[in-house]
Amino acid sequence: MVGDKEMVENNLTPALPAPLEALPGRNLPVPMEVYRTSNLMPEVEAAPSSVPLSHYLWILRRNWWKMLLFVSCAVAATLMVSARLIPVYESTSTIDIDRQMPSAIIGQESTRTVANDSDQFLATQAKLIQSDSVLRPVAQQYRLLDTEAEGSDATLSRVPGAEDAPVLLKNLKVSRPPNTYLLLISYRSTDPRLAADVANGVARSYLEHTYNIRFKSSASLSAFMEKQLEELKAKMERSSGALVQFERELNVISPEEKTSILSARLLQLNTEYTNAQADRVRKEAAYKSVAGGSLEAAQVSTQGEALKRLSERLDEEQQKFAEIKAHYGPNHPEYRKASLQLAELERQLQSGKENIGQRVEVEYREALNRESMLRKTVSETKAEFDALNARSFEYQSLKREAEADKTLYEELVRKIREASINSGFQNSAIRIADLARPAFKAVFPNIKLNVLLAFLLSTLLAIGTAICADLLNNAVRDPEQVARTLSTEVIGTLPSVKEWHGRITAASEPGTDLIPHDPSRGTSLNSFQEAIRTLRNSILLTDFDRRIRSLMITSSGPAEGKSTTAAHLALAHAQQGRKTLLIDGDLRRPSIHRRFEVPSTRGLSNVLTSGIPWRTVLVRPDGHPNLDILPAGPPSRRAADLVGAELTTLLEDACGDYDLVVLDSPPLLGFPEPLQMAASVDGVLMVALAGQTNRKALGSAVNTLKRLRANTVGVVLNDVRADSSDNYYYYHYHPKYYKHYSVEAENEI
Repeated sequence: MVGDKEMVENNLTPALPAPLEALPGRNLPVPMEVYRTSNLMPEVEAAPSSVPLSHYLWILRRNWWKMLLFVSCAVAATLMVSARLIPVYESTSTIDIDRQMPSAIIGQESTRTVANDSDQFLATQAKLIQSDSVLRPVAQQYRLLDTEAEGSDATLSRVPGAEDAPVLLKNLKVSRPPNTYLLLISYRSTDPRLAADVANGVARSYLEHTYNIRFKSSASLSAFMEKQLEELKAKMERSSGALVQFERELNVISPEEKTSILSARLLQLNTEYTNAQADRVRKEAAYKSVAGGSLEAAQVSTQGEALKRLSERLDEEQQKFAEIKAHYGPNHPEYRKASLQLAELERQLQSGKENIGQRVEVEYREALNRESMLRKTVSETKAEFDALNARSFEYQSLKREAEADKTLYEELVRKIREASINSGFQNSAIRIADLARPAFKAVFPNIKLNVLLAFLLSTLLAIGTAICADLLNNAVRDPEQVARTLSTEVIGTLPSVKEWHGRITAASEPGTDLIPHDPSRGTSLNSFQEAIRTLRNSILLTDFDRRIRSLMITSSGPAEGKSTTAAHLALAHAQQGRKTLLIDGDLRRPSIHRRFEVPSTRGLSNVLTSGIPWRTVLVRPDGHPNLDILPAGPPSRRAADLVGAELTTLLEDACGDYDLVVLDSPPLLGFPEPLQMAASVDGVLMVALAGQTNRKALGSAVNTLKRLRANTVGVVLNDVRADSSDNYYYYHYHPKYYKHYSVEAENEI
């Protein structure tokens, strides 16, 4: 298929339009989408669905040759580069580290348990192997620094005047096998013998360096402790002399024992003094009660038991005297006897009270004196204890200082002896387990691995590029995509025609097919013919009662095949024996007259500008008696501005004379007249190029038609190839079908 200037290839996928309903006020089929786009129903865009897996497989099938070419080039380039590289050999020396071996033969280090820090310890040793102190002797021995200019074995951070910069061997690698106490020292070089010698040299340099570190550390520690020994000895003698002098001044052998005795004595005196205070308080209370003359107070005293008995006898005698007094007179003997006994008991009671008062006073005086004596004794003992305790603190300080100096001196002497012995002990916890040997096989380049990685990475890159290119492609591909993203039905697809000649060709006789079944011209023309007929039926057979009488064919942009589709659709309708009118409404760039090879000196532009009858400018192409064409006439921008009521009247008149009026309009986006034309026709058909038309542009055009309440019949995809999408696989069967049909026709002839 071609556009306005050139024919464009197409493909076919028939589809039925959405159900139609009558538009109020017009007896025309209107899709439900018109009501959805009205003011009462806002426009709703369909939610995008997930892309099926088959689509990604189709992407791979479509681009397989590009991907294969890219992968082949990448693998070939990798193979060529790897073959030209200089082989590099690697040798490895193994270091065994025994964490259970003591670091010394005497002292605490000889019995110290190993901490659970193997990972940190081995990581420290790996860093130590790569230090400048270990690498510099090896680099100087094998002249690795001299090869820096050639860039093969060593890297020395050199600046002018900095000859002692750290040595870094870039081809040296120190690793640790998992769950082991082994360190692997590996070195790479183009010379296998040099690689082995450097690996072994680094291992020996590491052992020597660790021994030197321990020896120098022990020697420096011994020297430091010897310097401190004399000063510590003098300090010990001073502290011991001060302690002896203090003992002489204190005139005691052991101040700690005397302090303990005084402390116990003071505790006992405090107890006695407390008891004396309690006894004095008790006796003082009894003394004050008795001094008040109270009989009850005398009875509750310590001597009040006898007085209590006398008081009880007195009560009995008084009761007895009261009875005698009631029976006898004062001169009676019994009366006098009882009176005398009562007087005697009262005298004894008074005498007892006086005696008790004297004894309570004496006891109170004694308790008071005893309390005073204990108070004085406690004060004296406490003063003596405080004085001794104050001097004892000073004594303890001097004693601790003397003992600490003595202990430190003895410990320092012992450490010096241990350090002297341990400094000559070479620890065997780090040893060479396996020396490196010259390698026979190069480790670099690994051609098989490089080729495999190149193949995998290039394959992934090719697949990712193909998928990303497809995801970034914003063009229309297939009907499913259009229906999913634009909420618009695709009612047909037109296949790609490679054998196109650039113009409409008629059959040899009137009434025959649009394009004859000629095997010599290829089968894609036959597929296109069937696609046009299917599109015709999809448009006109949807509703028998309210079929479309006028159809406008447009596109979102130029060169999308709308004019060619309009011409072939009109021809296909006319071949059914129905009167058809084809109007070239593209007044800016008309093309219908060139396709049918008819004159265009007069046409629609003359009708709009001059008002001449439209029937007088009709032309009829040869071989098609049921087809009339209204050319566009001379191009005129003024005529395009007059499209409106005149075109509506023209279409109403034409619908009375013809079964179908096909109007070829300019592209919908960017021109005003297609909007007026869309409002005057019964249906609008959008044409889009598969794989080229932008989805946003097509969606904008469809939304514009919906806002105008135009009857959008649907979208037809033009220039569809079998590889345009994964939904067109069945087009591979059409060539075989037509080929089989042609062979049978020839056999019958």
